[in-house]
Amino acid sequence: MTDCGIWLVRPESEALALTLQQQLSGDLYRPWLDTATTQKQQFAAAYRKHKQWIMIAASGIAVRFLDGLAQDKHSDPAVVVLDEAGRYAVSLLAGHEGGANRLAYRVANAIGAVPVITTATEALKPLVVGIGCRKGVTAGQIAAAVHQALGGRQLNKVREIATIDLKANEPGLVEFCEQHDLPLRVLASATVVARPWVTKASDWVQQNVGLPGVCEPCALIASTRGKLIVPKMALNGVAVAVVEDAL
Repeated sequence: MTDCGIWLVRPESEALALTLQQQLSGDLYRPWLDTATTQKQQFAAAYRKHKQWIMIAASGIAVRFLDGLAQDKHSDPAVVVLDEAGRYAVSLLAGHEGGANRLAYRVANAIGAVPVITTATEALKPLVVGIGCRKGVTAGQIAAAVHQALGGRQLNKVREIATIDLKANEPGLVEFCEQHDLPLRVLASATVVARPWVTKASDWVQQNVGLPGVCEPCALIASTRGKLIVPKMALNGVAVAVVEDAL
């Protein structure tokens, strides 16, 4: 049994659940196969068997299933709710302490959904940092470029790092995010192509990535009400842009 359970409410979610299982691993639950008990009863019996849950269901169903089960944010399993269309991954329970916020990012990155985080610890951080980088850059190179772009702003004010899918597994970028406990938001290249918001297009990026730019559009797309406060700054193979939430 893995740390993560994937709960399907309907057979129609099977393909989405299998994609998640392939990307993230996890045990699939198909409660409709057991006609002796209700889904709510089955979920209650399985609730403590995993440290994390991904529920492919409406949020209302998830809330009803969780009724009476949650006890303490330090011990409750993390619960992320994903709609059946795979559009939004909502951190519902044990967001910060239990890891549901990070799980929401992992789910979102795996299928191209939008992570929804509502805990004040993360939601009140006003900055999103967009990053584009050349292959093989180190975590140290990324850190130097990010600190240059932030200027006097503190890294603990950054809500998330945003990049494109081509860089989702770039070792230096992943290491930097892990070192500084920053969630990595991965955007599909097709999404960035549709909104190529750049102050100055890059011939190198266009030739090698097929986009006019990476860091600026990624940061702006990730922050729906943000304003570009630091246009693209490049340092040693790393390009960084900073967006701040508008009041």
